[in-house]
Parts: sequence; C-alpha cells; structure tokens
Amino acid sequence: MSARRARVVVFDYGSGNVHSAVKALERAGGDVELTSDRRAALEADGLVVPGVGAFAAVMESLNAARGGEIVDKRLAGGRPVLGICVGMQVLFDRGVERGVEAEGLGEWPGTVEELTAPVLPHMGWNTVEPDAGSVLFEGLEDERFYFVHSYAASDWSLQVEPPFPQPRLTWATHGQRFLAAVENGPLSATQFHPEKSGEAGIRLLSNWLTSLASD
Repeated sequence: MSARRARVVVFDYGSGNVHSAVKALERAGGDVELTSDRRAALEADGLVVPGVGAFAAVMESLNAARGGEIVDKRLAGGRPVLGICVGMQVLFDRGVERGVEAEGLGEWPGTVEELTAPVLPHMGWNTVEPDAGSVLFEGLEDERFYFVHSYAASDWSLQVEPPFPQPRLTWATHGQRFLAAVENGPLSATQFHPEKSGEAGIRLLSNWLTSLASD
C-alpha cells in the first residue's frame, strides 16, 4: 500500500511564481492545490507562501488576503508553513527597501535589508551552509541553489528555550553572510527558489513533504 501524498496548498494571494511552485511540489510528490481559500489553507498538511517583488507590496497583498492570520493560526496548531523568497523575508519583523520601511508578519525578530555586495541583485546559483540536523537539506549539503534577490536577513536573534527544539539555520554568502533558510518548528523558509533549483530543489521540497507525513 503506497503512502498517502501530503496535501499542500500554495497560497494564491497575488504574488507571482505560483505556478512553477505548484509544478515543483507536484514533482516532489505532493497533492497540491493553488488557492486563496481560507479553509483549504488552514486544513492542508502544509501551506506554502511564495513571494516575488518588493517587501511592502507583498505584505499589502498578504494582508488583503488575511495571510498573516492564516499563518498565525496554522503555527499555533503546530501545522507546517514554508515561505519562499520574499515569502521568507516577510516572516521577519520588518523590511527596509529603497528607504521604505514596512512591517512584516513578525514571526521572527529582525529586519530584512539590502545586502552589502559588489553586484546586486544576487542572481544565480550559490552554495549554502546547512545546519547540522537540517531536515530540508538532508542529503543536499553540497548542492547549489538558485537565488534572485537584493535583500535578506543577515542575523538571527530569536532565543528558543527547551523543551522547544533549536532552530536550524542555513547560511549563504554574497558580499556578506545572510540567512539562506530557517527551520523553526513548524515554520520553515528558504531565501532561494527551490522551484528554480533543478533536482536539488525538488529533493529539498520532497524532504519537506516527507516531514509533513511524519508530523
């Protein structure tokens, strides 16, 4: 008897790149629905929050779709959420972009700011430094992933006390060191695009889907 496919909602709130994320998750073995329906987003095994564009614009669209409330409710119940690219950035307290400061979802403390690098945007393939014990990067420690961004979170200040598990932090470097991925209980996120990262990205999404089935 085959294992049940994890039911995943890609949250459709008006931020691009959703169709490539759906296809990648399907290739990784998920039963995927693209929708803005609140009930479906709350009840799925996993919720994916993509994001492309400016921090403030993504937050405006998320707020209009009550996305923050959905993320909060899922996390309060220990239900997994995966943010991608700006969908990771908005999980922090705030973002500062071209002089515009916008409030984020506030799931993690910190500010997303422009990278200090000789060339921006950071576009293309880059290596990452996964934390020991990472679920997302199991078997992928030496792989490269595809980034397209000029802004990122470059420090981590959330203090987690036992019995809660310590967050797994994955770093990358472009001009400076920044967070490439975070795994914090049911909330995970990647600054890079798994759906544009070839087989390595599919395997990372598969690792996430497998973790849903084990919850």
